[in-house]
Amino acid sequence: MQREPTLRERGALLAGRGAGEAVRRLGRGGGTALPGLIAGALAPGLVEALGAQLGQGSVTVTGTNGKTTTTRLLAEAVRRSGLEPVTNHSGSNLERGLVSAYVDEAGPDGVVPDPARSLGVLEVDEAALASLLPRLRPRVAVFLNLFRDQLDRYGEVDSVAEGWRDALLRLSGEVGDSGDGDTTLVLNADDPTIATLGEVARGPAQGPGQRPTMTFGIEDRSVALPGVEHAADARFCLCGEAFEYEAVYMGHVGVWRCDSCGRRRAEPDVAARDVELMADSVSLQLDLRAEGPGRTLQIDLPFAGLYSVYNALGAAAAAHALGLPAEAIADALEQAGPAFGRQERFTVDGRHVRLLLAKNPTSMNEVARAIAGATLGSDGPSVLLAILNDGIADGRDVSWIYDADLEQLVDRTGSVVASGTRADDMALRLVLAGVEPAVVEPDIAAALEQALAITAEGGWLEVMPTYTAMLEVRELLATRTGAAPFWRTAEPAAPDAPEPSS
Repeated sequence: MQREPTLRERGALLAGRGAGEAVRRLGRGGGTALPGLIAGALAPGLVEALGAQLGQGSVTVTGTNGKTTTTRLLAEAVRRSGLEPVTNHSGSNLERGLVSAYVDEAGPDGVVPDPARSLGVLEVDEAALASLLPRLRPRVAVFLNLFRDQLDRYGEVDSVAEGWRDALLRLSGEVGDSGDGDTTLVLNADDPTIATLGEVARGPAQGPGQRPTMTFGIEDRSVALPGVEHAADARFCLCGEAFEYEAVYMGHVGVWRCDSCGRRRAEPDVAARDVELMADSVSLQLDLRAEGPGRTLQIDLPFAGLYSVYNALGAAAAAHALGLPAEAIADALEQAGPAFGRQERFTVDGRHVRLLLAKNPTSMNEVARAIAGATLGSDGPSVLLAILNDGIADGRDVSWIYDADLEQLVDRTGSVVASGTRADDMALRLVLAGVEPAVVEPDIAAALEQALAITAEGGWLEVMPTYTAMLEVRELLATRTGAAPFWRTAEPAAPDAPEPSS
């Protein structure tokens, strides 16, 4: 039920907005977290209070990889459907980031403009979801995947999954008495940890705990890998026995089954068929099986890599669960463009630069595949700038790079520059993979200049950074090219560079 904000809440929102404007004026960032931190401290419960203003409810998007891109694609589908998305497009996904998104959206009176048409599209950190989901009570909750990431912060993947199960049980009313069973779960059928969330959170056989689900996955084994990767993080079923795989698409994600208890990957409601991976794009048939047999759409994604297919499927399934028109879904997937740092492209002094975030073993594997598949064209191999940081947001322990299969870059890239606070570690990993860096330069700004100097005019520089490195190098590239800061990149923009050679 929609309600007017209280005087205290209005004051908190105004204070948060003032803090955000001050941060931006001082050049200290985008004000994507501090406004929410201040407003939330002054008026606890703002997440619930502001969420109650959204006449169309909200959607949460969580998972280890792909949250920001999937959220962007879904927000664009919402916009093209005639609704107004309220979204944290900067990727600030803790409670303070969600409140900051509301702070930016609300007017001086604390009210979201056109609340009847407003729908929250909220990226939520995987560790924060357990506490936020029962408070947000979204119409749709999207779970993309669960991979090992920042073990010093998140712990093992089993701990994160257990928190998600507990949150879903509280949401369904099995724990406590506040469940309403209205949230649709959108689950990746190919990730066994995600797929079994529907089973764990199903609730009583009768009554409000029976929760609807919608699943998505890939139905094209021609793009499968030879076998399970080093980065596989879900080897065992809930019954304790090991999974068997008929096909592996990345890490532990694929066509799985447990021969002990009979659990297995179900045919997805929203599927990708006839997948064709190209240098900087993907062609696929989007099968909306949930809408009825024979409902397919031809989609040309402006992104590289199989992981981009999963992002698109997650957004399409969520949009479908919301009842958005199929045409709006297709248009959004094809035209929304990349989120900041996620296959973003720049042109610097006649050189084409592509920025590909790699923050854990699985994402680095997929980025390396995208680079390897785009660097053998007639213009010669691309230059690679690999940047490894160990900031808090990256994870202090960088040993995960040894579970990434960088060997696939051998003879698939030109000169290589290693950089970041752990440049020596990055260089050593590359050497052990058979890829000899030409330059090892810890300072990111200096490394970028050297990498650009090595890149031929008209050629491509591929930048593979971890998270904090991505923010730094993107700011450098934005300054050089006049691109908008990352906190202002909500609107889709056409790329300004040609595609890499395939």
